[in-house]
Amino acid sequence: MAKGFREARVKRVGNLWQELTSIGNLMLAAKRAAAGKRARPDVARFLLDLETEVFQIRRELLDETYRPGPYRSFEITDPKPRLISAAPFRDRVVHHALTQVLQAVFERRFSSDSFACRTGFGTHAALAKAKAAMRKYPYVLKCDVRKYFASIDHAILNELLARAVKCRPTLGLASLIIEGSNPQEEVISYYPGDDLFTPFERRRGLPLGNQTSQFFANVYLNPLDQFLNRHHQAFPYVRYVDDFLLFGDSKIELQCARREIVRVLGGLRLDIHPRKSRVYRTREGVTFLGWRLYPEKIRLVRANVVRFRRKLRELQCGMAEGRMGWDEVNQRIRAWIAHAAHGDTWRLREQVFGQFAFRKGSAV
Repeated sequence: MAKGFREARVKRVGNLWQELTSIGNLMLAAKRAAAGKRARPDVARFLLDLETEVFQIRRELLDETYRPGPYRSFEITDPKPRLISAAPFRDRVVHHALTQVLQAVFERRFSSDSFACRTGFGTHAALAKAKAAMRKYPYVLKCDVRKYFASIDHAILNELLARAVKCRPTLGLASLIIEGSNPQEEVISYYPGDDLFTPFERRRGLPLGNQTSQFFANVYLNPLDQFLNRHHQAFPYVRYVDDFLLFGDSKIELQCARREIVRVLGGLRLDIHPRKSRVYRTREGVTFLGWRLYPEKIRLVRANVVRFRRKLRELQCGMAEGRMGWDEVNQRIRAWIAHAAHGDTWRLREQVFGQFAFRKGSAV
């Protein structure tokens, strides 16, 4: 572990391999990996011969011949440019099998202030906590980590896993997946004790798109959660992946907390984004998870509204041209309505839906 980081001793958990490689765990992993993707050719082929595929994966895991396949990478630009990496489907089954077992181990160690990719948490629970804190505190420190997934250090991540797990084959599989990550965006940063070559000698980066990457992202920032829970427990803290808010009674207090956060993140070889990490007056509002939060209201940020209008036009054209049915269109619209309903968006929803009509064979 990098210098400057200390973690309380917690009993490590062993004997996970039998559960991880059980047919039941692998079958459940295949089901979860296939959710919403059953029509894709690679998924359909796997499911067509499900038992044979699952038994083959199990055999490779048990005799330690399993090796991850190559990633398929593509770029997206909405909401911002990002490289997405898709692992072969059989590897995604293994990813789910691993995280299903590790999740139970780490759930007891995770902070209740971390809301991403956890059952019973999520964006809406994070927003609810942040909204309540906005009404009670005059100041909020908003931070996000600069190039987070590209900066995650493999050696540190493996050590954090080993602090909780003492099952050798389970740690070996986790390390195999971590070290098998495809090259990510180059991030060159120096930390205390580094020499000129250190940043180039350490492997970094996890691919966006992996189930394991989402889980490992929570593991990696758990030390920050625990630090803030110990040293700033009097004030609300909310983290969703690498975006987080810390509330307080004074600007000076939160500026001091910011310096402590920089130190703790430095021990993990991470940096906060210099332009996006500062103290705000809550009455002036703060942007978090695609919303603009104020003490008395919450609004969707404009970019999200523009993005949804664009999606509505695509759905309208898809239905008019016969490429989509009403059930699919209705499901997508209702999902957005359910999301938007968490803020003060009644007039916005009236305005948006007043502009669109959905009729078969009548694209506008």
